[in-house]
Amino acid sequence: MHRPHLRRRLAAGALALVTATATLALTPSAAEAVVLPNGFRSVGYMPSWSGSVNSIQYGKLTHVNYAFVLPNGDGSLRAVENPSKLSSLVSLGHAANVKVSIAIGGWNDGDDSAFEALAANSGARGAFVNNVVAFVNQYNLDGVDIDWEYPDPGASASNYTLLMQQLGSALHSRGKLLTAAVVAEGYYVNGVPTAVFGAVDWLNIMAYDGGSPHANYDWSIAAVNGWKARGLPAAKAVLGVPFYSRPGYYTYAALVGMDPANANRDCTTAGGAQQCYNGIPTVKRKTQWAMANAGGMMNWELSQDTTGATSLVTAIYDTATGGTTPPPSGRTGPITGIAGKCVDVAAAGTANGTAVQLYGCNGTAAQSWTVAGDGTLRALGKCLDVTSAGTANGTKIQLWDCNGTGAQVWQAQGNGTLRNPVSNRCLDATDNSSADGTRLQIWDCFGGANQVWRLPA
Repeated sequence: MHRPHLRRRLAAGALALVTATATLALTPSAAEAVVLPNGFRSVGYMPSWSGSVNSIQYGKLTHVNYAFVLPNGDGSLRAVENPSKLSSLVSLGHAANVKVSIAIGGWNDGDDSAFEALAANSGARGAFVNNVVAFVNQYNLDGVDIDWEYPDPGASASNYTLLMQQLGSALHSRGKLLTAAVVAEGYYVNGVPTAVFGAVDWLNIMAYDGGSPHANYDWSIAAVNGWKARGLPAAKAVLGVPFYSRPGYYTYAALVGMDPANANRDCTTAGGAQQCYNGIPTVKRKTQWAMANAGGMMNWELSQDTTGATSLVTAIYDTATGGTTPPPSGRTGPITGIAGKCVDVAAAGTANGTAVQLYGCNGTAAQSWTVAGDGTLRALGKCLDVTSAGTANGTKIQLWDCNGTGAQVWQAQGNGTLRNPVSNRCLDATDNSSADGTRLQIWDCFGGANQVWRLPA
């Protein structure tokens, strides 16, 4: 049986994701969250009992969950701890276009009796939904994260489904989010029936407190793949990473404070024992995987992170964005590359599959590209696309209907390259050629002259 996930005031476990794309990024309105290509999310938890809302790196997150509010068995909610902190979090988050949800539940020392009682009674379920909606309205929240640890397979799971479906209907009809934190593997996975997948916007998969060493890459990826194998859509699978160690529950910030080199390790000695966690390289590697195979990243929890160059929130953000600051989208004009040649749609064709090439700049519509808010580059009403969503060196670039896939997302890097995050390769002029008609492709990023592009001014 899976070890209970540690969600208490002394330890941790929860969620996180990422913000904004690179030079081709979205500039959101105040009413919408900052987003990454393909809606990639960076979710962080803020506990009621530790950390300052003023220290949160809002510009590198898409969502923050305030932890926790506890339910009662009759469907009522217990008083929220530090309500002024929650109010400040909402104010600061919304000012930065970050969505804020309330997390209900948590480890609670293993006591889930209130959830069991309210989910099993139709009247209590209805009261719970009404009380949650009222709470969301009271604090101007964007959604709810249910963290029932854990419904058992069987009757408990069936009641959980009824609860999530009823709550999802109530929240979604009001334009609010419903998410849930779920166990990574083991017995309790089947406490979340597949019918729940349609009721939630995504699941925060708590891929920690397991694996040897703790939360290692292979174990964590296998956990997410296990949920996907049950039918969870990749876009609804958010990979959780710990900002703390096991077995000693040292915060990542404390470990880095002991030795800055610990930022680049996954295990170190502290308190006379080996402490294992996720350092920057592993968090970046997990983020790269999630960009291609999942819907985002989450962390437990924000107060355990550092600031500056060693921050794990920054590591997630930098991996997803290339570390650049997104300028406004909507710019239209030529994209120029090696020898000043322009990115050109062959013969100004508009059919799917039309080749994209280098050509002498001529001011035609075939060379007029718009930097769109979703990370795409658009010409002639279609998108710059990696053929068949390929990821191998030499995969050719074409024009294709815009479809919101990762094959059409481009992130401008500080060295002038354009990186496709799914393949982790760069837009490249084949054979380092500048001749008219040279096909464009993806290739390992190295920053040569045939990979440097100038976007519309």
